[in-house]
Order: sequence, then C-alpha cells, then structure tokens
Amino acid sequence: MTESPATAGPRWLTHEQQQTWRRLVEVLIKVPAALEAQLQRDAGLTHMGYIVLVRLSEQADRRLSMSRLAKMVSASLSRLSHVVARLEGQGWVRRERDPADGRVQIAVLTDAGYAKIKDSAPGHVEAVQQLIFDRLTPAQERQLAKLAATLLEEPVEVRIPLDR
Repeated sequence: MTESPATAGPRWLTHEQQQTWRRLVEVLIKVPAALEAQLQRDAGLTHMGYIVLVRLSEQADRRLSMSRLAKMVSASLSRLSHVVARLEGQGWVRRERDPADGRVQIAVLTDAGYAKIKDSAPGHVEAVQQLIFDRLTPAQERQLAKLAATLLEEPVEVRIPLDR
C-alpha cells in the first residue's frame, strides 16, 4: 500500500537540493537589494517604481489600467496604488478615470516620467549587466532564460497537510 502525500512524512530536500535552494535564496535577496540600492542612490526611485515607469513607457500611449499594470508588475492593487501615489507626487505618473468605464483607473506616464525613465535606465541596465550578465556565458544566459521560464509557468499551489 502506497502512502498518500497527506500521510507521508515531509519530502526533505536532498543535500544537493538544499545547497541549490540556499544559493537561490541568496540570489533572490542580494540581487533585488543591489538593484534597489542602485536605483535609490542614482535615480531616487524604488525598484518597483522603476518597473512601473518602464511598463508604462513600453505602451504606445503610455497608459495602462491599474489592474492590468498590477498584474504586469506582480503586485497587489493596494501595493501598486501606494507606488503610483509616490510617483504621482513626483509628477511622473497621473491617474485618470477610464472614459468608457468610470470605475476603472488608468495610470498615465507623464512627459516628466518618460524623461525620468530615460535618464534612469542607463545606470540600471549597467547594474543588471554587472550583477547578472557579465558573470554568465552566452550558454548560461540561455539556460537562465529557460530556467526562469520554467519557474514562472503556472504556479502550483503548495498545500501543507495539517494532520502530520
């Protein structure tokens, strides 16, 4: 008789998995912290603020609904609202009501916001080059792209049995 996942013991990580996991956690902590520090120091922006400006700048009309923008930047509407409020305070973004549906808020990149992202991008991409791509071979870059795509596929809901 095979044990069900609910009655089986924990699926402990192998030694190799544990070492890999710990290194990945270090990357997940150190790289965002370094990018955050660079953007704060050189541009007066948070990393999330930068990502919001980038996503808006990539739109032909520099506009996105707040809900679509939240999905694109992997943020809750509440978190995005706080970020956009800070960007509004700097004059880089403004919010408008969607004329077709007044319940929908649209984030709009201002000309000043577009200038800000153009000024901030060179330093940020140089930091990304130094932190990531300067350290990898072209083959490793392709591997990283494949690994990231695999890890970002439909997330699996993790369920931990309550009756251990």
